[in-house]
Amino acid sequence: MGQKQSHRGQHPEDARLFAEKKIAVLREAVNDASFLLTRGYADKAALTIVGDHYQLDLRQRHAVQRAACSDKSRAYRKRHAAKIRDVRGRPVLIDGYNLLITIESVLAGGILIKCRDGCIRDMASVHGSYRRVEETYAAIRLIGETLAKRRIGPVGWRLDAPVSNSGRLKGILSAEAARLGWPWEVELRRNPDKELEAAEETVVTSDGWILDRARRWFNLIKVIVAGLVNPPRIINLG
Repeated sequence: MGQKQSHRGQHPEDARLFAEKKIAVLREAVNDASFLLTRGYADKAALTIVGDHYQLDLRQRHAVQRAACSDKSRAYRKRHAAKIRDVRGRPVLIDGYNLLITIESVLAGGILIKCRDGCIRDMASVHGSYRRVEETYAAIRLIGETLAKRRIGPVGWRLDAPVSNSGRLKGILSAEAARLGWPWEVELRRNPDKELEAAEETVVTSDGWILDRARRWFNLIKVIVAGLVNPPRIINLG
């Protein structure tokens, strides 16, 4: 895996784009976007209207897009959210890149957003290729230790096969699990979202598309962040 990127989720303009004086405007933008989504506007149309109205930068628009959701989506996601007692000693399926990249961003000090549905989302993304960063191994260990401490599992990881380096990441996850005795199985799937959407197991993800369809999901990211000795800065846009 190449090492062109050292840390996840950081951007040189973030200090300006997400300064305290910008947060109130971004909250209003999330409220307005959610209002439009509730009334049936398409995601792209709602984001364009709101982004243009508030003259938002592209990265700020991405933050609004991640934080906003319709009233229907928020209610469904809340209704289908599992509690820790529901997943203790029970199998879970992890949306691999979604979880790992978010925790890498947490450890790297990247921008984190508390969203309208209660999820914490990062600003990083994978565009066809995953590259390991300095926080990758620490993120894997933090995830594993949290799952083990909470006695959650067995655990199935699902990675997008079309994403470059997925095979190598599978090897890293499998090796760490074997070394530390974690009950993990890691599989590549051409379209893991479809499996996660229809899964009987509880799904670990913050992906809105999956959350709007999953039978049961668990907010592991929130649990991990709450357990950190030095909590990261989280921008509340919810």
